[in-house]
Amino acid sequence: MKSIKADIAVAGLAVMGQNLILNMADHGFTVVAYNRTASKVDEFMAGPARGKSVVAAHTVNEMAGLLAKPRKIMLMIKAGQAVDDFIELLLPCLEPGDCIIDGGNSHYNETIRRTKYVEDKGLLYVGCGVSGGEEGARHGPSLMPGGSASAWPLVKDIFTAICAKTPDDAPCCEWMGDNGAGHFVKMTHNGIEYGDLQCIAEAYQIMRDGLGMSLPNIALVFAEWNKGELNSYLVEITAKLLDAKDANGKFLVDVILDVSGQKGTGKWTSVSSFELGVPVTLIAEAVFSRGLSTLKEERSLAASVLRGPKKKMSLGNGDSVSNLQKALFASKIVSYGQGFMLLLKASEVYKWNLDFGKIASVWRAGCIIRSSFLNRIKTAYSANPGIPSLLLDNYFKTALDECQNGWRKTVVAAVEAGISVPAMSTGLAFYDGLRCSRLPANLIQAQRDYFGAHAYERTDKPRGIFFHNDWTGRGGEKEAGSYNA
Repeated sequence: MKSIKADIAVAGLAVMGQNLILNMADHGFTVVAYNRTASKVDEFMAGPARGKSVVAAHTVNEMAGLLAKPRKIMLMIKAGQAVDDFIELLLPCLEPGDCIIDGGNSHYNETIRRTKYVEDKGLLYVGCGVSGGEEGARHGPSLMPGGSASAWPLVKDIFTAICAKTPDDAPCCEWMGDNGAGHFVKMTHNGIEYGDLQCIAEAYQIMRDGLGMSLPNIALVFAEWNKGELNSYLVEITAKLLDAKDANGKFLVDVILDVSGQKGTGKWTSVSSFELGVPVTLIAEAVFSRGLSTLKEERSLAASVLRGPKKKMSLGNGDSVSNLQKALFASKIVSYGQGFMLLLKASEVYKWNLDFGKIASVWRAGCIIRSSFLNRIKTAYSANPGIPSLLLDNYFKTALDECQNGWRKTVVAAVEAGISVPAMSTGLAFYDGLRCSRLPANLIQAQRDYFGAHAYERTDKPRGIFFHNDWTGRGGEKEAGSYNA
């Protein structure tokens, strides 16, 4: 067995790592399986990997020795310090031109740093976003690699073979760009996922608490919606989840505690939006909503103390579900639109030259936010690669115009009935703000100049020229510092 020269190694045999190995083996690649706990390697070899083109390694040196050169080693381990520690273990075993691939959910800034560090050692580095969960890893994930450009030819054949394929047989894997581009795209994907999930949850709550619908009927609505413009993996599984029962015959969703966890990528997306100055408001609200859900004890107490309206919810003229569908679709457009705005800004700042049409194409299958909706996004960027916002594309502009009446009725009815819809309402606020040519920010800037001498621009002067007014007659003539909108 020592003479075998494998195509790639995967280090880390949790479910994702194991499934990726099996996927690679199914596509004709010989894979080295390694785990820090040697017994896990033996269990894997005796179980799922039995009879497949998988080779066991019990040490890092052995793993490196089993690989054809240039070596390719994919880390499927916990993000954070563990990745840095493993890189240090690998460096003495590798040679110039070998490639380390991080397939975990690492922060893109860490990937930027690691790419430079590894390249300075003469090696190549890839930070690869992997979406699709356990099922995707086994049968075809969406892959978003970025990092050392010279690494792409080394991993391309493997990645494009194992990734998901669209209905037109296009691989859901494209090279994203330098250093942290792949992990930034994956982070943004996850942020959009947060927004999608929150909007769907709000639609569910409106039907359950506002319209008094039963779970089977709500499930039927989601199943019907999945046949149209809302067709997507998340809407599809929502219909199935709402119909599922536990061993006691109870609807399972009804007995699941209303506390939602998170692993951090939605928060990273929101923080990045603050850092880059992009108003990713819907995604941020989805993150805050998960935080509010964790306050279970506080919410239980508040429910018995704080009063709200008793008005019965009505979305108007017996078209409640139709209006709700429009609200969900419009909110979804905003969520994706904000995500691509963030990608656009990051591409400019980090000089990644991201191809937004390719990103949409990569997300069309295999990943959690896959939907027919992404075909429209791909078409939009193919027609106009430089469009500043998806909301300005003809298709999405028309869709929002057609949906906004039902969207507004839904948000108003929810507010009047005391049902919280943070994602749908902030999405609508963003839409209204974006289409407003004169926001009240002029007053805010006047206030800032009054109390802090922060300066302002004038409508009757060219952009980039700043002024300070001595509002009280007792102030100075100089502004406090540089102006940054």
